[in-house]
Amino acid sequence: MTVYQLSLFSGTVASGGTQERDSSVPGALYFGRFDQPIDWKRLGCLALGIAAFCVVYFSPAWPDAVDPQGKSFTLTREAQAALALFALAAVWWVTEVVPIGITAVTIAVTQALFQIRPARAAFTDFMDPAVWFILGSIIIGTAFTRTGLTKRMAYTMLLLVGERTSRIYLGCFVMTAFLTLFMAHTAVAAAVFPLLMAIHALYDDGQKPTRFGKGLFIGMAFVAGAGSIITLLGAARGAVAIGFFRDITGRDVTFFELTYYMLPLGLVMAVLLWGLIMVMFKPEQKTIPGLRERAHALNAKLGRITRTEILTLIIVGLTIAAMGLRSLIPGLEQIDKSALILTAMVAFFVFKILKIDDLEAIPWNIVLLFGGAMSIGLCLWQTGAASWLAVSWLGLMEGAHWAIFIMGIALFVLVMTNLIMNVAAIAISLPVALVLAPYLGVAPEVVFFASLAAAGMPFLLLVGAAPNAIAYESKQFTTGEFFVAGLPASILLLVVLTIFVVIIWPLMGMPVTI
Repeated sequence: MTVYQLSLFSGTVASGGTQERDSSVPGALYFGRFDQPIDWKRLGCLALGIAAFCVVYFSPAWPDAVDPQGKSFTLTREAQAALALFALAAVWWVTEVVPIGITAVTIAVTQALFQIRPARAAFTDFMDPAVWFILGSIIIGTAFTRTGLTKRMAYTMLLLVGERTSRIYLGCFVMTAFLTLFMAHTAVAAAVFPLLMAIHALYDDGQKPTRFGKGLFIGMAFVAGAGSIITLLGAARGAVAIGFFRDITGRDVTFFELTYYMLPLGLVMAVLLWGLIMVMFKPEQKTIPGLRERAHALNAKLGRITRTEILTLIIVGLTIAAMGLRSLIPGLEQIDKSALILTAMVAFFVFKILKIDDLEAIPWNIVLLFGGAMSIGLCLWQTGAASWLAVSWLGLMEGAHWAIFIMGIALFVLVMTNLIMNVAAIAISLPVALVLAPYLGVAPEVVFFASLAAAGMPFLLLVGAAPNAIAYESKQFTTGEFFVAGLPASILLLVVLTIFVVIIWPLMGMPVTI
């Protein structure tokens, strides 16, 4: 079948995918032939998402969820619609049938059209402070790139680790995990991303994805999550979880207590993830001959560190210090971390470190993705769908062995944190889990740490954590490849977490039963 396309280009005819110029009638409108095969796979995935929405949305009312205290949680029409939207977003994000940012916009649009929540609430979530924090983190990464700091860091690291690609993997992952001890994993991923791009350019200067590139960026995202659980500085989820724990149990978890229990788990996971990446994405080349010499020459070519680079380091260092002090000095926690990181963003432009072109080059696809994640997370929470889900799932654990109950909580958090922001996943699941734990004779401490560990390592979907989405900007992997790599990584996490819950944490003094 021949399809004719209306061309608005002056004096051109689109025919069979090409344009033929005809200058006899300047500015005229032409009809041309345009043949394009139908992408049935894409249409099927689009339809699958819509079907998932319709099945949940139009199904009869679902039964109430009842907690051990006998309190009923009714799934309202709005809550059931939120679950339907949840299903649609999950299918489209995994299959990537439309850009991930457009799926995020669809989340807000659907809420408004189906009156799940008011349009103002659905769209305002796209400008949530957490989204602004991600934007600020991306700008920090841009500043490192523009000033040449990332190249300087990349070449220095390559001089240390040598030419073996396995060691390059390890060096990049260790650096990523180390930085998350002192700064938010979002900011770490944004800062490390251009460095990894520089390293990959030395490995392969082509534009096509490589196994080494896939492993480099997927591994960075995974290890950023593993490192971020070790201290309160690694992500906001820790402070949120401690707040819930304090409110429900009346007890507190200190900065150093959290690190004491999380450090061995984070280190073990970082090493195991390096091994997993080496197996799944074994580099095409065992070594990069001459890499050390090239890195030395390129590093020497950069010359001495410039004033602009020093100023960038000062701005970023002050920002990191300010965000760290928020967790350590009482009273400073009132200062919003998003405001701090956006102050750095403003400073970059005030001191002309960045220009208008850098602002216009922001990857809005990623920013929209996290706006949509906040929107669906708050939608599930405000409609009551989240509480219904948590009580229904955790209610299945009633009467189970304490270890099964704890790992059931961890599995629920792991699933939720892959579909919505991990802060939202903690807010949805932890309060319910802490209320149910005493009925099963489970200590609240082990519930807290297991939930927090699972929330920090969403390995399946890009929306689960900012480092996942930032790594995706490398264009080295698809969402499907990330999902496939995340399956064994998630299983590995659950196995390791089980060992810690049953054996290691009790040996370290953590109470697990009451």
